[in-house]
Amino acid sequence: MTDLEPLAPEEGVERFIAYREPSVRKSTLQNAKTRLGHFLDWCEVAGLDNLNDLTGRKLNDFVAWRQGEVAPITLQKQISSVRMALDFWANLDAVEPGLREKIHAPELPDGAEARDIHIKGVTAQAVLEYLDRYQYASRMHAIMALIWRTGMRRGTVCSLDVDDLHEDEHAIEINHRPKTGTALKNGNKGERWIYLGPRWTQVISEYISENRNPITDDYGRRPLITTRFGRITGDTVYKIVNRATQPCEYGMPCPHDRDPVTCEARGPNSLPNKCPSSKSPHAVRRGHITHYLSEDVEPEIISERSDVSLEILYQHYDARTAREKMEVRKQHLPQ
Repeated sequence: MTDLEPLAPEEGVERFIAYREPSVRKSTLQNAKTRLGHFLDWCEVAGLDNLNDLTGRKLNDFVAWRQGEVAPITLQKQISSVRMALDFWANLDAVEPGLREKIHAPELPDGAEARDIHIKGVTAQAVLEYLDRYQYASRMHAIMALIWRTGMRRGTVCSLDVDDLHEDEHAIEINHRPKTGTALKNGNKGERWIYLGPRWTQVISEYISENRNPITDDYGRRPLITTRFGRITGDTVYKIVNRATQPCEYGMPCPHDRDPVTCEARGPNSLPNKCPSSKSPHAVRRGHITHYLSEDVEPEIISERSDVSLEILYQHYDARTAREKMEVRKQHLPQ
């Protein structure tokens, strides 16, 4: 047995985050904070106030506690962060060496990481038509239009400034600005211009003039998508897309026989992702890529437009069925 030195969970997480901060992206650090925040919540529920007391059985209790709350793949990511923290805490003599090997995620069901988790083109069109009619140029409309039209990541949505919209050219410019708070996932390689077209340029332009909170950030930049507190965050984009893609949100009957009045996914203090039909920003991005592949747009064009390599595009984003792929190929073959 190692002679352990007491360490409170909160301090342990703070030390781990401080250790990781110089070597990872801001978004990676924020993800770690969020995931370990759930671990801290469990510590409070379990009455665990000293990391010395962690055991394999208690870690199993944590997994069981989270398992009913999140999707399997999300749970795996959270456990991965806890494992890294356990390694770090072992080096501080706060937990037993090798304890990280005693926390296990349940096996993912078949298809949990599959490419078929995406929004279908007909659904995206229904969402956008509803927003066009009833919430024109709203923040929700602007976000859904940007992600569906361009396939950009939610972090890219957060990085945009008002001046990035080029109305005369019906395009939007994507810039990597790590020194002023918004880095792109692929750094400078992710910089590009994306053609929006007149319709979507007008939606974004009218959002800016009619519904955008007139905010300038600490760097003197004017964020494109804002809340009353400042530049929109990735978490808020996630919640807005979850909300927008609920069938009852865009005028469809609930396919799950829920009462909107009591549904846990509805209301001001609800959890939009609790709707089984809601989709994430990543699912909308994947749907965009799949839709344009099905429309026989060159994969190289989609790759550049969405800032994803061809290898990753085919591995993680192409949600077409084998038959749908055949139909696209058939157009290029003699009859």
